[in-house]
Amino acid sequence: MDLQDDYYDDFMILRPDKGGWLDLFYLLFSGKVDENKAIDCPIDTVIDQSRRRWAIFVSLFLQMILLLFKKPMALLGSALEFWMNLLLENGGFGKLIRNFLQGNVAIPDKTSSNYRSSIGLLDTRVDLDKKIKPSDSKYHVSLSIMAAKLAYENEACIQTIIHNNWQMTFLGFYNCWNDFQEEYTTQAFMFCDKPVDAELVVVAFRGTEPFNASQWCTDIDFSWYEIPKVGKIHGGFMKALGLQRNSGWPEELELKDATKPFAYYAIREKLREVLDENKKAKFIVAGHSLGGALAILFPTILAVHGEDKLLDKLKGVYTFGQPRVGDEKLGEFVEEKLDRPKRRYFRIVYCNDLVPRVPYDDSALLFKHCGECLYYDSCYRGKVMSEEPNKNYFSLWTVIPKYVNAAWELIRSLFIGCVEGSDYTEGWLLRLARIVGLVIPGIPPHSPQDYVNSTRLGTALVPADESNKDK
Repeated sequence: MDLQDDYYDDFMILRPDKGGWLDLFYLLFSGKVDENKAIDCPIDTVIDQSRRRWAIFVSLFLQMILLLFKKPMALLGSALEFWMNLLLENGGFGKLIRNFLQGNVAIPDKTSSNYRSSIGLLDTRVDLDKKIKPSDSKYHVSLSIMAAKLAYENEACIQTIIHNNWQMTFLGFYNCWNDFQEEYTTQAFMFCDKPVDAELVVVAFRGTEPFNASQWCTDIDFSWYEIPKVGKIHGGFMKALGLQRNSGWPEELELKDATKPFAYYAIREKLREVLDENKKAKFIVAGHSLGGALAILFPTILAVHGEDKLLDKLKGVYTFGQPRVGDEKLGEFVEEKLDRPKRRYFRIVYCNDLVPRVPYDDSALLFKHCGECLYYDSCYRGKVMSEEPNKNYFSLWTVIPKYVNAAWELIRSLFIGCVEGSDYTEGWLLRLARIVGLVIPGIPPHSPQDYVNSTRLGTALVPADESNKDK
């Protein structure tokens, strides 16, 4: 029997891999979604609301297109990364030509500490801001975005930067299995501030990789499961975190294959071990994009399992450009477990970033963000809001302002290094992305570059008594 039948009374799982184009268009004319091959749901489920069916249609359509171009996207991403790393490894285009003529071309190794992901190539900064001290209210949020950005790199690169640049202690890298996609889809790493008597442990989840069609499908997937007394949770994010095909979320999990760890269980086990060895230590969880969704769901499942001992050690959850992860009931559960009596969940959104505005928050889909939004505009001015402006992105009233703002971000990229210092200079690859923003203005703002700038140059929105000041 399927997972849904055994463990969840209410669910809706979109299956672009099972349904065909006829099933997709049938959805527009029939509310009997239980008969549609592209949707798994309880028997006799009917969606009469045409607006809701249209939203599901859009999600399935985009996923089908992405899956159609999955291999070309991956090849393009690999080629672009390899070419950029080839230039980096050889010291630029001129030296690459010279090395080629001399027969001394340095070929980049994807597993080496020098190799950079496309995210790392967009924003090449690896050092922490020395102006932000551990006693500052900005410290945790600034450290979190750098960790979330570093999560896109390979294990050797992460370990080297943690040790050499940050002078901290690397604890582990996790390449985790997805029981539904049957592949390694989730990566995270863990480090602490010092090798002995650590006071701070950081868990960082990797976000959506720009050329990974499967991960983009996860972001725009409107599937959900409902956990009783908790709420409806985005199905793709739960699967990426470690949902089990045949048992849901068991409190303890016996691994049949140690080479296929599940993110939630592997990280929880390591946290237990590290926090038991370091009695004074607390931990924070961070992530950008998809990583942000996993970052907030990790302590949520801890709460579902009654892991009060671990949650007492939770200092904060910091997410950047995080998509919505569930419904209003889930939001109430998260706020009760994480923000009472002391706020510990900080959701940061930069300007017109598209990703925090999906899945849509409306009567058709019922997805809602949890808690308040720490919002930064394109001048890095911060403001605490109940919800980011233009919450569903596609409002007609915001079309012209979005394109004007995209033009301003391109202009800003030309002189920000002169104004704020060389650390903020943007390379040609990021400027090219800014040009793409003149067509699709919600894509470039999703880059970690602007989130790093916001935490360094922007207003300190995390209250001092909820920051690292109470260490």
